Amino acid sequence: MPRRTATMLASTLMLIALLCAGVLIPVPYAEMSPGPTVNTLGDHDGEPVLQISGRKTYATSGHLNMTTVRVTSADYKMNLVEAVYGWLAHDNKVVPHDTLYPDGKTEEQSTQENAEEFSQSQESAKVAALKELDVPVKSFVIVSTVVKDSPAEDRLHAGDVIKAVDGTAVKAPADVAELVTKHKTGEKVVFTIVPAKEQAAAEKEQRTATRTEDVTVTTRASDDDGEKRAVVGISAGTDHTFPFTIDIKLADVGGPSAGLMFALGIYDKLTPGSLTGGTFVAGTGTIDDDGKVGPIGGIEMKTVGARDKGARYFLTPADNCAAAAKDTPGGLTLVKVNTIADALGALKDIRSGDTDGLPKCTTKG
Repeated sequence: MPRRTATMLASTLMLIALLCAGVLIPVPYAEMSPGPTVNTLGDHDGEPVLQISGRKTYATSGHLNMTTVRVTSADYKMNLVEAVYGWLAHDNKVVPHDTLYPDGKTEEQSTQENAEEFSQSQESAKVAALKELDVPVKSFVIVSTVVKDSPAEDRLHAGDVIKAVDGTAVKAPADVAELVTKHKTGEKVVFTIVPAKEQAAAEKEQRTATRTEDVTVTTRASDDDGEKRAVVGISAGTDHTFPFTIDIKLADVGGPSAGLMFALGIYDKLTPGSLTGGTFVAGTGTIDDDGKVGPIGGIEMKTVGARDKGARYFLTPADNCAAAAKDTPGGLTLVKVNTIADALGALKDIRSGDTDGLPKCTTKG
């Protein structure tokens, strides 16, 4: 065999071997890419995303799109070839697997956590929108989760309203942890609650739940490293009673990052006129009950997804501005927002065409 032919054959075999190794060798990375965007003012899978009953609503126009990021699942093992391709692809991002799934989080755990965050973001979006409209909302502290095999299991239940701990009234979820951790391990804590079933019945009948009961739970030591705290095995959250019905119909989406856009969509439907003036606006950001907008992950993927759908403006959490501005998609203006009030002010400028004064994102924030 001629030397040249032998060299080419050896090189080809080596290349094949390297490609095979690249496909077979797993690497500890995950991939992010632009996901779907959904107009909160429109329909999804044949029905309105926002459904409001019991209150007058108004026609809307334009787009207030929430944005998403696709990620490889927690259980997926990326190979070297996929990682290299992801690094080279401009609109994708390859990150260490632990960045998306810390502490060995499984796909099932991640899905459950995302679903819980998505549900909470919807509640906060409703509260923030109604507060901005000066519509009263009743809020109360509840048991959001009960840890399996914990002291609270079968004693407290998700949805129980926590009125007091050891006789001290609670007004925020943090109050519960503060009062419980004042105890030593093995001591008893008395929770004054409205049982979840009683609360649900009261809401259905549009009345205030009045029947309370005391539940005693014995603390145990926390499982975390370092100094042990007294715990009972629950997490507390906030629930609300609204004066009319607001349903958000959007499946297969998780996480808290659609909160701002849901809040704006609700506000738009409950007020005359159009917030956008017919313009295509997209955005992202968590939101709390007071309308504060928080940062999210995957901002670069979301701006690309919004641009590809036709968005002209992108409402960006202030803490994400610097990262987003480093690679702004062409034709997209990034607007910095800290609160729902900021977003409403920016939308007023956009629909009036007076956009020179918009607070735009820069690489400095």
